[in-house]
Amino acid sequence: MNAALGTLKSWLASRRTPTTSLPVRDQVDIAGVRPVRLMAFDQTLVAVVGALILLGVVMVYSASVALPDNPKFAAYSPTFFLQRHILSLAIAFVAALVVVQVPISFWEKQAPVIFVISLLLLVIVLVPFIGKVVNFSRRWIPLGIMNFQPSELAKLAIALYAANYMVRRMDARENFFRAVTPMVVAVAFVGALLLRQPDMGAFIVIATIAMGILFLGGVNARMFFLIALVIIITFGLIIAFDDLRRERILAYLDPWNPKYAQGKGYQLTHSLIAIGRGEIFGQGLGESVEKLHYLPEAHTDFLLAVIGEELGFTGVATVIVLFFWLTRRIFYIGRQAIALDRVFAGLFCQGIGLWMGFQAFINMGVNLGLLPTKGLTLPLMSYGGSAILINLIALAMVLRVDIENRTLMRGGRA
Repeated sequence: MNAALGTLKSWLASRRTPTTSLPVRDQVDIAGVRPVRLMAFDQTLVAVVGALILLGVVMVYSASVALPDNPKFAAYSPTFFLQRHILSLAIAFVAALVVVQVPISFWEKQAPVIFVISLLLLVIVLVPFIGKVVNFSRRWIPLGIMNFQPSELAKLAIALYAANYMVRRMDARENFFRAVTPMVVAVAFVGALLLRQPDMGAFIVIATIAMGILFLGGVNARMFFLIALVIIITFGLIIAFDDLRRERILAYLDPWNPKYAQGKGYQLTHSLIAIGRGEIFGQGLGESVEKLHYLPEAHTDFLLAVIGEELGFTGVATVIVLFFWLTRRIFYIGRQAIALDRVFAGLFCQGIGLWMGFQAFINMGVNLGLLPTKGLTLPLMSYGGSAILINLIALAMVLRVDIENRTLMRGGRA
């Protein structure tokens, strides 16, 4: 009897030995009794997102505080844009807290519905007296507390739809035309609606998300590059036959030319002046000169230029490192999900990583004079209600994927 009890105790002890295939923080009792030092979610990811948001709040206030001096904004208080930005963040945080509670399987099932809703909103925004026109572009639907931009929802919707589509069409991945044609049609339809606004910047981001998910989902590489070439040629033809966009390209190539310096190259030249004045450590928080009505859209598209002027190379480099880490971490969560045989969740996360990283890259490239001007904001940082809302919802969904990954690695159910 004693020998039998000793054998039973030894067996139970072996069953309680933590698995060594997981990090210490995720190791669990193999018998499923209790987790060991469990971290339920990626706290560093949340901290980096929080750092970008807080820096954005400070810089939005700094960039917009002088706007009431302009007759166009004379009716606004110096804190008007700060208050609206904080209100948008509060709404976005509540939405994110709700979304993180929803299993990712729900979004997988609803992906086609969300995509159709985004298409309907892209049509509605083009209707006169519904869509709001700003700077000759009809991109916003007024909702009272904020102006909603359907193209932001379309970015999230295309990531969901493309990931869902690739999972449903796994058997067609090697047949390029079977796998790609429906997605090309969907992206082309979205692109046609966006170019009617016009919003070519959003179209480029959406096309990149869709093509990236197709590539990561296993579409034949040679065929992938063929369709990428077709898309590039299409953009080239759009630029060639659109006088406005052609002028922007020419201004980008030679912004200091007197022909462009006070016209299409005005924003770029003043952005470069702002960043040049910042040098290594900047002129000091609140000390930007270019934001005093020289640099248009200083609190939205050209927020990075104000960061460069006030915080210098140090501030710009910090923002670049934070976005690099954020993108890298989102991709890691996606790869982890795929390793756990959660293909939709993995492809979706990688699509969000492409979105955040590529849009940040374009915005930074525009501010630094590396890319032609586009109407794209800096994710999580620039002023803009619907952009902040959709950004945080997307990241909450990524965080949900991470939570489910950790649950599965502990032997539980996602």
